[in-house]
Amino acid sequence: MTTSDGADAARSGERIPGITRRAALRRLAGPAAAAAFPAIVPSRALGLDGAVPPSERITLGVIGIGPRCTYVLTPVLAFADVHCLAIADVQSTRRASGKALVDGQAGGGDCAVYRDFRELLDRPDIDAVLIATGDRWHAPAAILAAEAGKDVYCEKPCGITMRDCQEVAETFRRTGRIFQAGTQRRSVPLVQYAVRLAREGALGTLHTLRASVYEPRLENAWLAAEPTPPQETCDWNLWLGPAPWRPYNAQYVAGKWRGQFDFDSGAKLLDWGAHTLDLCQWANDADGTLPLEYEPGPTGITCRYANGVTAVLQYVKNPFGDRGPDWNTALGTCPVRFEGSAGSVEVGDKGIEVKPEGLRNDVPDRTKPMHGIDASLHARNFFDSVRSRKAPICSADVMRQSHVACHAAAIAWILGRTVVIDPATETFVNDDEANRLRTRPARDWQA
Repeated sequence: MTTSDGADAARSGERIPGITRRAALRRLAGPAAAAAFPAIVPSRALGLDGAVPPSERITLGVIGIGPRCTYVLTPVLAFADVHCLAIADVQSTRRASGKALVDGQAGGGDCAVYRDFRELLDRPDIDAVLIATGDRWHAPAAILAAEAGKDVYCEKPCGITMRDCQEVAETFRRTGRIFQAGTQRRSVPLVQYAVRLAREGALGTLHTLRASVYEPRLENAWLAAEPTPPQETCDWNLWLGPAPWRPYNAQYVAGKWRGQFDFDSGAKLLDWGAHTLDLCQWANDADGTLPLEYEPGPTGITCRYANGVTAVLQYVKNPFGDRGPDWNTALGTCPVRFEGSAGSVEVGDKGIEVKPEGLRNDVPDRTKPMHGIDASLHARNFFDSVRSRKAPICSADVMRQSHVACHAAAIAWILGRTVVIDPATETFVNDDEANRLRTRPARDWQA
């Protein structure tokens, strides 16, 4: 292959076997290029002033940009080694606001926008994608991204069925791409400290794990039909994606899809459970397995592990207010508590409580760790993994186990009875009715 071939590839973004995009860019900076442009290459572009040269930045695409995505993306845009090139969203207003955010913070003005995310995935110059669509799209978009050669940071819940979560993990194992679930509390220092107390035996023999979750509910009623907007304003077919068809209503695209069975995950259990049961899994050193038995009750779902530890998914009627006598409301949202024979630790998004108080005196400085709702540390872990090719803190396999456990608990609640699962096969034991709920038929959305 000649030097000009590599240069052309660099300019067009084309992938050439045997030569990387960055190598092709380096060829552009050879003697001929230096002669043609002897004095206009700034030191920043070459990385001489400590900046990351463009050829070494991780290029990012965004699929679905609403409030949560904006919250995650904003600190990412400040990462010197990440460059956001494109945004895809089915709504024109969100495409415009997303482009304004990226161009305004990055200062480049070069963020492309797409209605159909498949066009974004077709770009060979994009290394990784941030997926922050509605729940129904998380798994299909992540799988398509991996098959297009992209690494993926995917908001949770990462699949609206058990089978979705399994297929995500299987796809990323097969393709060798990096996957980070957006369960950002694994990257919060106070949470890491609480988990360490449980895993290192400071609490004595661990016996009970408590995970706060929304009170489950199922909603199947349709909102009133409204005229479908033009495709460029809102692509309703693509918004629905794999979910069953229903008439357009503007409230859906504004966020009213939450709680709807067709669009949501696990009867609302995964809204918090994807975080809180995930942390219980981690504290119990159970990232490679899941509870065997799931028993629904009036105040929660009791899950039992093979090692004798019990995890309780405890319903919280007022997630953002007084959470009742069982939780220290002052510690913030999404609390978990790990209980052992020698003491307990409870941690939420704003603080931590260790009992008895003298159990440990090395609690981290509470003013420094970010709140659990802050995803910047978690995003940094993802991009570091993209560079190192080492598994991030919440890989597809880790996500699979905790999400499948949440879905199993939701199925127990839906059926109103105890269910038993085989962790090796992730199927319910002698229970055809429960096994039918492990997946849902997908609508053919592709046009």
